Formats: sequence, structure tokens, C-alpha cells
Amino acid sequence: MLDENDWALLRVLQAEPHLSVHELADRINLSHTPCWRRLKRLESKGVIRGRAVLLDAAALNLPITVFAEVKLKQHDEETLGKLEDAVEGRPEIVECFSMSGDRDYIFRIVMQSVEQYEQFLKKTLLHLPGVASINSSFALKCVKLTTSLPI
Repeated sequence: MLDENDWALLRVLQAEPHLSVHELADRINLSHTPCWRRLKRLESKGVIRGRAVLLDAAALNLPITVFAEVKLKQHDEETLGKLEDAVEGRPEIVECFSMSGDRDYIFRIVMQSVEQYEQFLKKTLLHLPGVASINSSFALKCVKLTTSLPI
């Protein structure tokens, strides 16, 4: 169970992940040591999974975002595990969700060009374990992209 100090710590840390423990403690009105203990407890329990630097994909010549909806041939545990392991090894796939509904997975993929995606689709995605079909959609514009949770 999280108390109000935990929630405050998470809200501040989510907005400003670069803060030191001392600065974080000041923001939530705790002394350094109790703040540090809370932070370590939240990390050990997996509430805080890590901290990240957000990069602008377009500024790094990755302006194409593709959402690939994947349908599998079979749904046995071995196939699912092999597919998920393969996806972990592909840096172009920046997000992967197992889905309910008509499609089994959805990938968010970043690329330099549509042509590069076409090659990735033909040479990699269609050869992932168990893949029956892929339906690709290209993002026209990013309206909102955040890692902040509504806490």
C-alpha cells in the first residue's frame, strides 16, 4: 500500500526524474534518509521501474512511426514466448502489447523512411515466430506522447 508521501514522491519524480534525493526530499517535505528509504522501497517493489531520457525521434532521423497489428497462426505458449523474445531483440520495435480482439499484438515501430519499413516488414516482421499476417498503419502526426501516468 502506498501512503500520501509515496504518491507525492512518485508525482514529483515522474515530472522531474533528474532530481537528486536531496531535492526530491525537499519537494515532498521529508528529510533525506526517509525519502531515500521510500525511493529504494518503491524501486525494489517494482513501482519505479527505472528512469529514462526522452529523445525526439524525428530529430534523430526517425520520423516514421508505424503501428503494426500482428495476427498469429497459433497461440501456444511456445510460439508466444518465441515471438516475445524476438521482439525484445529488435530496437526498431519500441513498444509491443499483447491485445484482445482481432489482432494478437500491436507494435509501435520507428523508422527513417517508409522504404526502410517495407524492408523491415519483408525481411524481419513477417519472419517472426508464428506470424500469420501484419496490418501496418503510419502515424501522420503525434498529438500526445507521454510517459507520465495519471497519479
